[in-house]
Amino acid sequence: MNDELATLLAHDPELGTGPVAPPIVQTSLFVFASFEAMAQAFTGETPRPIYSRGANPTVRACEQKLAALEQAEAARGFASGMGAISAAVLSQVKSGERVVCVRQVYPDTYRLLLKLLPRLGIETVFVDGRDLGAVERALPGAALLYLESPTSLLFECHDLAALAGLARAAGVTTIADNSWATPLLQRPLQLGVDLVVHSASKYLAGHSDVVAGMVAGSGERIAQIDDLTYPYLGARLSPLDAWLLLRGMRTLALRMPRHQTSALWLARQLAAHPDVAVVHHPALAGDHDMAGTSGLFSIELDPAIDIPRFCDALTLFRLGVSWGGYESLAFPAMIGLRQKAGANSLQAFGVSARLVRLSIGLESPADLLRDLDQALAAGKQPA
Repeated sequence: MNDELATLLAHDPELGTGPVAPPIVQTSLFVFASFEAMAQAFTGETPRPIYSRGANPTVRACEQKLAALEQAEAARGFASGMGAISAAVLSQVKSGERVVCVRQVYPDTYRLLLKLLPRLGIETVFVDGRDLGAVERALPGAALLYLESPTSLLFECHDLAALAGLARAAGVTTIADNSWATPLLQRPLQLGVDLVVHSASKYLAGHSDVVAGMVAGSGERIAQIDDLTYPYLGARLSPLDAWLLLRGMRTLALRMPRHQTSALWLARQLAAHPDVAVVHHPALAGDHDMAGTSGLFSIELDPAIDIPRFCDALTLFRLGVSWGGYESLAFPAMIGLRQKAGANSLQAFGVSARLVRLSIGLESPADLLRDLDQALAAGKQPA
């Protein structure tokens, strides 16, 4: 992992000789000393905050940090990952246009594309991102190629540089979700992608106490978001959440190697376990070119294992939908398949009901393996 990024994460040079931690500017609005000062702010002649839904110094510090990490010209903070994804997508497509999306994206992204966008006259087609020929055939006439690598639940890796090149040749904008890898392991903008999005609730924040999203890209692309979606969707990152996100990013360079080492060790142990049929982890597949891997992977359990009993027997692993925090989590796809949503990505993409996603936290990996072993044994016992 990049030591220069570790230094960047630890410092906020824009604070100068002031506070070592940025202040939380917890205010809804900013006042002016005169009519002229207010007028200059509204016209942009004197750039300064007016209302925290538009700009806030704490949020701005967080945006600058993420932009620097992704080597982007600019970034915008949102109240959730879906706020960031929605604003990015809707800034790039309009009625009558088409989106091409790789399979197995984050389920709510899938539902955004399949439930909301058709109401706006926008069609989406899904392709296997590993099949460059299929992507190339789908691109003519499209406005946007939406990427996620590794993909959700099955963690398939894509050649982002090649996909971005195909899109550029076809005049198609690209957006990539980089939540799994973080800028420490992968920087899509440097591979030719136009916009990168993050569910910052995950590894960037790292403490399971923030819901946030980020978008980064060129100044021109972020200006499109500022003009078309950012002011009107209302999903603005709050000053307190921005401060918590900045705090979380301080330790990102320390946390990610721990997540990686523990998860890879556990994945290898589970790959040899008689009660585990398949392990989905990019390092085991050997098909990625990232600088490393994170702590999120999935397993498919042997048919002899009763998945509800397995889940109920876990003690260190908690059952939960998110990931990327200090605690280890398990999410059974069986529950996701039961979700009453009009567009269920797990069903659409053939995710097995025997799949369980594991987010490996900061606990002892040996303790986590013992927990999995006893839960697998419990899952084989008759009810």
